[in-house]
Amino acid sequence: MIRVMVVAASPVVRAGLSAVLTSNPKLTVVGSASDLDALLREVQLQPDVVLLDLSGNLQQSVWEKLLLMQEEQYSSPIIVIADELDSINLEVALRSGVRGILPDTSTESEIMAAVEAIAFNLIVLHPDAVELLPLKESMREKVTLTPIQTLTPREIEVLEMLGSGLGNKAIAKRLHISDHTVKFHVSSIFGKLGVSSRTEAVTVGVRLGLIML
Repeated sequence: MIRVMVVAASPVVRAGLSAVLTSNPKLTVVGSASDLDALLREVQLQPDVVLLDLSGNLQQSVWEKLLLMQEEQYSSPIIVIADELDSINLEVALRSGVRGILPDTSTESEIMAAVEAIAFNLIVLHPDAVELLPLKESMREKVTLTPIQTLTPREIEVLEMLGSGLGNKAIAKRLHISDHTVKFHVSSIFGKLGVSSRTEAVTVGVRLGLIML
């Protein structure tokens, strides 16, 4: 079970995000807070992930406080939901303990997938956020765009069969499609998951809860 803390100035937003998260049986909301000061007062809750809504609140003071929290050894990874991604200094955000940046237009499934990914030590950035800073190669390897680029039901079927060790021909036969179509699906899965091998695709798929082995 992934323990999540919700932080948002608006009680309506807090309630909405909490409802979204609790609809996923893999997630549990251990508490909520109106701001970062309130979050620090609840440090004993020790969430696995902090979901922080910053819509309309991207002042410099927010990043300064997050940096201070890191210095004080507040270690829970943070997902930021913001309405103006181009106003975020990505380098400062990552140094502040932020491990996910999503727009406030994100769907419920995207938010839940991001929380799960970050709980497994991945970094989740919206494509627009990625453009804000040239990432080092070591960092780029950990970035997943999966919550934004959702796999189709057919791609999930193919991914499940990859997890069972089936080759392209066997998958094509089982799904009654051509080898070429299977190759297309596999290529699309690799692109969306940001991986380069079947093993990596299956590993990320399991981590994100897309498939079970």
